[in-house]
Amino acid sequence: MSEQTVAVALGSNLGNRADNLARARQQLAESVGSLLAASRIYETDPVGPPGQGRFLNQVVLLHTPLEPEAILERALRIEARLGRVRRQRNGPRTIDLDLLLHGSRMCATEQLSLPHPRMHERPFVLVPLCELLPAWRHPLRGETVRDMLAASGGAGVRVWASNAGTSTPAGVAHGN
Repeated sequence: MSEQTVAVALGSNLGNRADNLARARQQLAESVGSLLAASRIYETDPVGPPGQGRFLNQVVLLHTPLEPEAILERALRIEARLGRVRRQRNGPRTIDLDLLLHGSRMCATEQLSLPHPRMHERPFVLVPLCELLPAWRHPLRGETVRDMLAASGGAGVRVWASNAGTSTPAGVAHGN
């Protein structure tokens, strides 16, 4: 398969959240593909069980020759290395990595669905994704990221006050 642009959502609400995102970005770049761009970091309200701290969320774009299943496998290994323990669905976590899209590829297996099946419902994904790929069109819904964000309302998502960890590679700017 030829190289594709993929989008991965990063989230953390345990430990040093910003450091967790930075370490995940570095490990994704080392094991998945070259980092093309990173959104700003956003602080978001948790989705899931009550009593959780706020999340830091971000989306990165990578250029990779890997198949989606290989990216998922590597993302799960990165999560484990960074201390992710799956105790409860949507519970607190040191890091959460979700493969959102792999070019315009569609797939639905027991382990992986592309595009991510709930991305259109999640402002904490759509806001940073819109920063990078506002015109990307969801192949099943027919809507752009900008359209999905407008429909979601973007509630509970704020630019994080300290965006020091969002530097992108030389020559690569944040999305518009």
